[in-house]
Order: sequence, then structure tokens, then C-alpha cells
Amino acid sequence: MSDRRRRMSLSIFRPPLAPLTPITDEPPEPTPATLKKRRQTSNGQSDSPAPSPTGASIERSNSKHSLDRLMSMKRATRPSSLFGSLRSLSSLQDENGEFAHTASSPSSVNSVSPAIPDVAAGMLIHHGPLPEVGPMFRRRCPYLVLTDSHLIQFKSQERASEMFPSVPRLAGQPVPGPSGQARATSIRHSRLSSISSVHESQSSLEGLHSIPLLHVVAVHKLDDGEPYFSIEVAYFNDDTNHASTMTLQIHDPRESDSWLMAIRSTARRARSTYSVPFSQSLVEYIARALEQEQDYEPNHFHMFKVVQRANKSGKRSSSDDLTKLTSKICILAIGMYKVHLVPLPKTTRTSSSTSLSDLNGTSHGIVTLASVKVQNFDDSFQLWFRRPFQPCSALHLAALCVNEVVVWLRQAAEFLRPEWTEQPFAWVVPQTLNDELLPIPVEEEENRAFDRTLTAYCAAYGINTSTIRYKVNYSCEDAPAFELLPITGAGRLKYNALELLAILRALRYNESFGTIRLSQTALDPLHGLCDDYGWDHTPWTTRSGETVEIENQQKASVLIQEVRALAVKSKRLRRLDFSDCLARRPSGAGATPVLGCGICEALFPLCTKQYTNVDWIILNGILLSDVDIDYIYAAAISKASHFRAIEVSNCGLADRSFQAILQALSHQGSTLECLNFSSNFARLEPLNMREYLDELSYIRKIDFSNTYRTSGPEPLLAIETLASWKLEELNLSRSSINAETLQAVAEYLRNPQSQVLRHLRMNQCGLTGGNVADLLQAMAHLPFRDLHLYINENYLEQEHDRLIQAISQSLTPLYMTMEMLEYKEEKNFRLLVEAWTHNTSTRYLNMSKVSLPFEAGKETIAALEKMLGDNQTLESLNIAGEEAHLEVANFGSGISKALTGLQRNKSLKLLHVEHQNLGMPGANALASILEENDTLLQLHCGANGFTLQAFTVIVRSLAKNRTLVHLTKMDKDRMAAIKKVDREIDNVRESGGRSLTMPTKATVSTMKRSIGSAIPGQLPFSSRGSPQTTKKQYTDRELAEMMDTISDNWERETVVMQDYLARNRYLAQKRLRAMEIEKPMTGCAVESPTEGSPRTSAYESDDATPMGEPNRQLAIRNKDEYDEAADSGDDGFEEALMMSKKLALE
Repeated sequence: MSDRRRRMSLSIFRPPLAPLTPITDEPPEPTPATLKKRRQTSNGQSDSPAPSPTGASIERSNSKHSLDRLMSMKRATRPSSLFGSLRSLSSLQDENGEFAHTASSPSSVNSVSPAIPDVAAGMLIHHGPLPEVGPMFRRRCPYLVLTDSHLIQFKSQERASEMFPSVPRLAGQPVPGPSGQARATSIRHSRLSSISSVHESQSSLEGLHSIPLLHVVAVHKLDDGEPYFSIEVAYFNDDTNHASTMTLQIHDPRESDSWLMAIRSTARRARSTYSVPFSQSLVEYIARALEQEQDYEPNHFHMFKVVQRANKSGKRSSSDDLTKLTSKICILAIGMYKVHLVPLPKTTRTSSSTSLSDLNGTSHGIVTLASVKVQNFDDSFQLWFRRPFQPCSALHLAALCVNEVVVWLRQAAEFLRPEWTEQPFAWVVPQTLNDELLPIPVEEEENRAFDRTLTAYCAAYGINTSTIRYKVNYSCEDAPAFELLPITGAGRLKYNALELLAILRALRYNESFGTIRLSQTALDPLHGLCDDYGWDHTPWTTRSGETVEIENQQKASVLIQEVRALAVKSKRLRRLDFSDCLARRPSGAGATPVLGCGICEALFPLCTKQYTNVDWIILNGILLSDVDIDYIYAAAISKASHFRAIEVSNCGLADRSFQAILQALSHQGSTLECLNFSSNFARLEPLNMREYLDELSYIRKIDFSNTYRTSGPEPLLAIETLASWKLEELNLSRSSINAETLQAVAEYLRNPQSQVLRHLRMNQCGLTGGNVADLLQAMAHLPFRDLHLYINENYLEQEHDRLIQAISQSLTPLYMTMEMLEYKEEKNFRLLVEAWTHNTSTRYLNMSKVSLPFEAGKETIAALEKMLGDNQTLESLNIAGEEAHLEVANFGSGISKALTGLQRNKSLKLLHVEHQNLGMPGANALASILEENDTLLQLHCGANGFTLQAFTVIVRSLAKNRTLVHLTKMDKDRMAAIKKVDREIDNVRESGGRSLTMPTKATVSTMKRSIGSAIPGQLPFSSRGSPQTTKKQYTDRELAEMMDTISDNWERETVVMQDYLARNRYLAQKRLRAMEIEKPMTGCAVESPTEGSPRTSAYESDDATPMGEPNRQLAIRNKDEYDEAADSGDDGFEEALMMSKKLALE
């Protein structure tokens, strides 16, 4: 199939075909122009007839007279070969099992096979005598004739000349008379010999064996050594499924090349003229085999007849030795992700139960292709495949359609890795093949076909894709960010080496991600692991083609090579996060020496030589050795590195290591944006630090949390240093803060340079209420300041009056987090609540996990109810409690009454009220709120001891609510309710045996409360009569059915809740569209939860197949981000609110 137009018609990007679509080659239109045009074959040779090597003129013989002459010369039946050189298909199958056949002749795909021209009607192309390979007194020498339709072997040259007058007659051979009889002169002429493996299907005449060129599969040289230069012709009859080979042993290498060229070019010309479709049964047989491998896709399915060549060399001195060197005709199928070599079907197998393991076939992932080598002189080619940590597997093949095979294979590899500018396999092919490559059409696919590439690697490495989870974050710096999530699966805690390689190699060349986060992902399986079987995935060049000149790259560990490849093969990638990705190794006396984490060795030399655009490297939680510190220091002192950040939090840095890194980073003053030295052993010396910090002109983020400092009156950060920065984040949590440092921070808040400050974290710094008041007054010159102030776990009850006054005067910023406050007097907390009631500057308030000496009293509950009802500024409020093993923090039973203030609230959109032990009273309060409130978008109320009855009350209230888009699923409450019922049943079973009766009033009352609350409207025991007369007994089976009923009812209510929330999201989208077109939305009554919206949520997918799992993970990405932001607590307030608005309005 050499015509470019024909190859494009078989493109894998054509419209979808029906399943089991037959694969055919379209014949050219039989127009006179087409017949006269000199066409070019796939190997670059012309299709014009080759000149006869004997110099005889080419002429078309009279088929009728020639056949009559041959029929008149028929003799008695005799063996086809005196020495067994011709073997039948059945004999080969019985002895060696190399060839398979079917008993029946399946119909072709088009129901009618192409008509094969008559043997004697062909145009003579090439001919020559065969040498004697049998007894030395053999009287006749076989003769081989090649026409434009057949390869024919005659008993002698006499018979060849009888059929084809152009064949020279032997000396003394008379011209045949009218009767067709003639005398043959025995003249020996030894030139070449033939060893055929089977009778040709159409050979019915004595002394005539013909091979239709349409049946030829491959013509290639045999590596058999001296004294022959052998050629093997393999052919396959699609109608009978008979496979055969013919071997030509030739003494002269020039004669061998002449025959090889003639047979190849003529066979290709014949196939380009006549279409030879596969039979329907064979196509179904191959398709079923690929289905067993989960690799059948009609749009990406190609099959070719190939010869699996015998890979054996050595000298043989006889033709009998050559018969032992057999080849197999197989089907090479290119699926969606793999290349399959499938043996021909046998009669004992059916297409419905075939699999490659049963067929002894082989499969190789397309992305594991290591080398492609195509010979220029024959039809042979080699494919090498290599999986990680394994040697190469070679396929020695031959095919007349070798050009189509390798072109489709190359295009399949590029389709699976569309972003790869350089494929990681050797491509050794003739130049004419490179000219036939077609560009892969660019398809609009999310994340630049990352899912496609990842699935291809998983299929090649034998990985279940459902275990790999990730998400894409679009709301962060250097977005989009690829974030790898923990592995799923029973008993799985971390990814193995092959899974990590599949993920990392799928990320190569991908230009859709600006950040790759592998934090919390254990990369230990790749640390120190080497692949000694090949260097095909070693990054020798950058994406632009520049050579990466780093010594001993091939000796580096797999982790180093993969991290380097991520950095050098992407131009868009700017940030790499490896936080806590390697286990901390022991250190100290007697410990195993740490040679380095490998990540520093991989990245920092690239940054020094400007091979990568990565300039933000996060190494938090990795124990750094002296070797790693040396790599960091060498790269940081080079201004060519242009680092924006090197984060080394919790890396075990001592004083010397900290001083060395800080000194080196001072050379990056024109580009450095972040310093993170938190949670290290080093003691900070303010006087020495100032020398280096003053060099950093563009710093945006400082994190010195959980650090120690030397004693002295100096501030940790001088006001002169702070005033030169435009900080966005400052984190001093859990650090020693003296009065000078606090004063410097307050002065900075007054400075106009601090206007861009967005996060100020001073948790657990020993601050008093007066200290916080000073900070609030310092920032009061900017009303409604866009700043998030974190003051968790401080002693705010000291100088509490100043703090209350600052809050009442609305000096607070937009965001305030004051978690885990401990009040010794409830009165002070009530004053704090009253201050927030009058506050008009804060919109996001986190006041969770507050610890009171006792349950909140009536006055405190009334103050909470007033705050929830009267504060019309707050949009996000967190008043969740806490349940720990040793301590419980909640407001008590009165919180249910306080929540009713939300009925008149018109500003709150997000409410957290978890762990407050609301129970049934709280459920009724929330239900009344949801029926009245039309502004709340998110409600997080889990872990409140809700029974099924309480959950049902909340869900049913959603029928009148049209705005809520998120409600907690109550999974913890569900588990607690079921455990409670189970515990009550166990208690009764222990007291009454396996067959249960309820003899006492107390037992009946306990079970009635437990099970009755679990199943609303249904009591398991009779409420009539006295408990002493209750005689009914309950077996274990009935109790098990009761537990199943509870679980089913809870699941049913959860489905109803999801339907209501889906309806509300649909209505929110309608409101958004109405706002966009600036037209008032007409009233639309929704009578059922699913009216106007699909039954399945837009954020979920039903795709559960292994190959579709990455797509499913990506499809629900927005919903996962929304749930994480909603449940993230302190750091997710503003993010959760923005996500809720996005779900409600987008």
C-alpha cells in the first residue's frame, strides 16, 4: 500500500467504524490514466516490469494453447519431490507445530474473494533454472518462472518453455508437434534450488507448483551462511487459512539479489493492483484476542500478515539442514495501547474463547518500543521492546507490507505521546519511509492528552489505572498544578516503582502544567534503583534539542533520571514540590551514612547550566545530607540559576547548614521570592541574618515558624529590613516572639509597603489580648483590610478588654482565625461574642474549638443567637467543636436554640457547626433554618450524633430550599447510629441468648429508642400492653435484616439529598444565565427533586472501566476540590466560599 492517498484513507483518526470492521485495501480506480501511470511502490521502486535477467523479451503467451500443451504432457502420478523437500501443511503442523490451518474456507470480508489470474495468462518477469540438490544422477533440473501474477516451479525447463515460449529451449529440444508431444533432452544446468514447505493450493497439474503473488506475505533473505544465498518466500491463502514457505537456495549473490528484487517488486505491484481483504472469521478471531487483552478499539485497530523469522545463523552444508530452520506466519495487530503477535487460528479453537495466553501469542506495550530497524534490501524488519528493569524482547519479522506496519506503529506511538517532540526509541529505516510519515492531527484534549499517555504506560507496564489518583488545581500560583493523590486499593500505602514510572513518564514533555506536586508521595521505590538494561529513557537533550552535558548520566538512579527528565523536557514547568516524598533516614552516631536524597543531584546542576526553567524547588520534610547541601550551595551562588525559592522546611538543618544556604541564597537577591526555614534545628541569629536578608529585594514570603533564636533584645526581623519588602505572607507561628519583634511587625503593618500583605500567622506565639489589639490598631489605617490574621492558641483572655474594644470598633481585617481559645471564665467569651455582633469589618470568622469551663449558659446562648441573627457582615462562620479522646469542646445543648437566629440572617453563606452534639433538637433547628433561609450556600453539620430520623428531617427540609448547594453526607453520624443499634442488640443477646425476648420494661425502652430512631415511623416492638406480656422472639436473621434496612434507608435519604442539591445547582446556573443576558428570570416551579436536571450529577461519572479511570478522576476534579476546600477548616474558609459561589453561579 504505497500510495499516500490510500494510506490516509486508513488513518487511525478517521470516523469511528462499526465493531469488527474488516481491514481492506482499496484498489485504485481502473481508469486508463491509472493503468498507464508509472506508480511508485512503498519501497521506492517503480511498479514497471523488471527486465528479464536472461535478456529474453517479455511477451504474454496464449494461455489456452499453452495449457493444452501442458495437459497433453501429463504423465502418471509421481511424488512431488524425490527427497522430501516439499512438505505439506499438515505434516508441518504435526511435527513442529509451526503452522496452523482451518478446515473450512471462511468467506472474505466482502463475501467475494478477488479473482486470481490464470497461471498461464501472466506476463513473464523473470525465470531461471534450479540446481540439483538431490541425487547426483538426477536427469531433470527444475525451472522457476516469475510472472506478474504467479511464481511457478516447473519440473524442467522443457515444460516451462512449453507454457512460456519466451523461455529459451534447451539444445536439441524439438518444437512440439500438433499433438503437443515432444522429446526432452537431458541437459544439466545448475543455478538455484527450491525447498517448499507445502503444496500450493492451486497446483493441480503434474510438475507444476504455482504461488499466486496475492498470497505472498514476505520475501526476505535467510541468514543461513555458506554456500547458499537463500531467499524465503512466505505465502498465506486467506480462503483456506493455509500458510506455506518456499526457500530458494542460490549460489551467486548477484543472482540472489536479482531474484529478491524481482519477486518483491512484482508481488507489491500485484497487491497494489488487486485488493486482498482479510476474511471475516480471521478479523473476528483477532478482534476477540485483543478484547481479552482489553486493547480492542475499532478506531485504533490494524492487522497485518507477517512472518516471524527464525533467528538462527550458522553454516549448513545441505538443504536438509535448511528445512529445520522454519518460520511462522502470524498476524501482527496494532491495538490502542499494545502490539500483538497472534498465531493463525486452529480448527480446535473458536473465536469467542480465544486469548493471547491460550494462543501462545505475545503482546508488548507500544510505549515500551525501544528500536525499529527496517532492512533496505528485503522485507525483513526488527522490533525491540523493553519494560523497565528488564532486557529487550526482540521480534524478528518480515512482511511485504513492512512500510505500512512501521508507519502505523510510529503513528500509534506518536498518538499515545503527542507532546513528545522526540520519541525514546531508535528509528533505523530507509529515507523513503521517513517521507511517508504523516503528521498527527492536533486534538483538543484536556491537559494535552495526559490521560491518554498515562493510560498507555499503565497498559504497557501491567498497572491497574484505578489505583492512580490525581487532581489539577487551577487556583494556585504557577497554575495549573498537577497534584498526585494517595493511592487507592486495599492494603496499599504507596505506589510501587512501575506505577511511579508510569506517572512520571506521562508527565514528560507535558506543557499544560506549571507546577507538579508530588508531596506526600513516597518516592523511595525509585531512590537508589538503577536500570542496567538500557538507557532509552535517559534525558540526553533538553526539549529544544540542546545536549545535557552532565557526567555519568547513564549511571544515575532511576529517580535522578526521571526528575531530570521532568525538568528539562518542559518549558512551562516552573515549580516542583517534593515535600515529604522520601522517608527520613537515621542520623547520628552509628547510623548508616546518608549519601543524598537524589533530588538535589538531579535538579540543581540543571539550574546552574540553565537547562531548565524550574526555579521554585520545595524540599520540605526531606532529610538533607552534606552532599545535598553542597549541590544547593553550588547552584545558589550562581546568579545564572535565577531561583525564586528553595524551601527547606523540616530538613534537619543545623546552624552550619542553615548559614551556608542563607549565604548562598543572598546571591539570588534579584529573583528570590520566598524563604522557608521553618521547623529546623538551627538557631536564628538576628544580627548575622540581617546581613544576608538585606540583599533580598523582591522577597514575598517569609516562613520562620517553629524555629529557635539566640537570646538578645534584637528583633528577629528588623523594621528596616521589613520596610524594604512587599511581603504577601509572614509566618512566625510557634516561634519566640519578644517585644521588639512584635513592635517591628506592628510598625510594618503601619507602613504602606504592607498593603499587599495577605497572610499574617502568629499562632501559639504567647500573644495576649493587648498584643493582638496593638496589631489591629496598627492596621486600622486601611479600612476593610484584605488580610487574614491567624492568632490561634494564644492567651487572649489576658488584657481581654483591649481586644474586645478593637473588635467592637471594627478594626479587624476581612479574615480572622482564632481557633482553640481557652477561656477560664464564660463571661469573657460572652463579651467576645457580643463584640462580634457589632463588628462590621470581618467577613470570614473562624472561632472553632473554643474551650469553656462548663456548658454555655443561657446568657451566652442568647448572645450567640443574637450574633447569628444581627450580624449582617459575616459571610463565613466556623463555630465547630472538637471531640478528642481526652477532651471535648462544644457549647452544650443550648446551641440548637442559638442556631435559630440564622432564620433572619441575610449575609451568611457558609456555616461550620460540626462536633456540637446537636442531636434531634439540632436537626429540627437546622430544618427550620433551611426552610426559611435563602442565602446559605454551604452547611457543614456532620459528627453531631444525628440518627436516621434526624437526618431525614434535615433532608426533607431541602424540598423548600432553593439555594443550598452543599450539605454534609453525615457519614460519621451514619456509622455511629449503626454501631449504637448493633451495640444494643449485642447487649440483649448476651443477656437473653441467641433467640431474643424482651422481658423487662427497661430493655424494651432501650431498644425502642435505638431502633425506633434509626427507622423512622417503624417500631420493632409492640407499644401496646405491658412489657411483661411481650412474648415475641427475634432471631439473628431478623436482626440482620433489620440492620440492612437501617443502612438501606440511610442510603436512600442520601440519594434524595443529592437530588435536591443537584436541583439547586441547576437553578443557580439558570440564575447565572439570566444575569448574563440581563433579563429577569421567570418563576419556575420545581415539583420534584430531579425536575429539569439529569439524574446523575454533573460532577460524577459512571465510567468504571480500568482504562477509563484516569478520565473519571479528572472528570470529578472540581467536585473533589470543592469538598476538600469545604472540609479543610482554617485554611479553607475563603477557598470554600469561593468554590461554593463557583458551583452556585457557574
